[in-house]
Amino acid sequence: MSTAETAIADEVLAALDGGRQISPFSECEAGLSLATAYRAATHLRGLRMARGETQVGRKIGFTNRSIWAQYRVDRPIWGDVYNTTLLRLTGQGDVCRLAGLCEPRIEPEIVFGLSAAPNAGMDEAALLACIGQVGHCFEIVQSIFPDWRFSAADTVAAGGLHGVLLLGETFDIARLPDAQRALASFEIVLSCDGREIDRGSGANVLGSPLSALRHLVEELAERGSDPLRAGEMVTTGTLTAAFPVAPGQTWSTAVSGIGLPGLTVTFG
Repeated sequence: MSTAETAIADEVLAALDGGRQISPFSECEAGLSLATAYRAATHLRGLRMARGETQVGRKIGFTNRSIWAQYRVDRPIWGDVYNTTLLRLTGQGDVCRLAGLCEPRIEPEIVFGLSAAPNAGMDEAALLACIGQVGHCFEIVQSIFPDWRFSAADTVAAGGLHGVLLLGETFDIARLPDAQRALASFEIVLSCDGREIDRGSGANVLGSPLSALRHLVEELAERGSDPLRAGEMVTTGTLTAAFPVAPGQTWSTAVSGIGLPGLTVTFG
């Protein structure tokens, strides 16, 4: 690990811990490559685990191609989810505190719980056999870079823009009839304070959340990164656009065509 990569990870962790923003690394004279960013992210994971955090899964970002132009990116990225960034929703007046998050935005997603480790080269039917649990979640993403202006490499170095994962109830994927088809075709409505904000579908996420998982498995193998392991959860990217969220708001979803319940959460 180079001095530059460790310095990036140190600066990112300080910004995340302090709830403050910094200038994008890509704006410095030397710029920032994706390869360097992923190495810095590996060091960031090591720093977090060294102080007692546990990595419990991965998040895939920018799988919804319709938002690429808005964020000036041209590919999906990935980051880590930790026990300290995971909140399991009870369905009974759940409240999520936004304190310490920089310009938070909400993303409704599908999350998988892996029962077996997937391998590169698997088709989607084989990948489906590696999934034990499926659920619906909100990922609260954040930008330590002001005004959400960054390069794709910046987002990788910053831990994939991950803030908090609000996880709803998960279910045995075998309960979903024709899961492979349902994952590609289901629909979702996102609302704030009872007003519809956006609609999306499974097809928005690289064609299907299962396709997003396949992309991650191949990307990890190509980069020589730690492969997914049994027991990890993978959240597969936003099904709608991402929207700013503020204290006092209540956000909810209605899901159809897949047999998963919607979510409701209030922010404080």
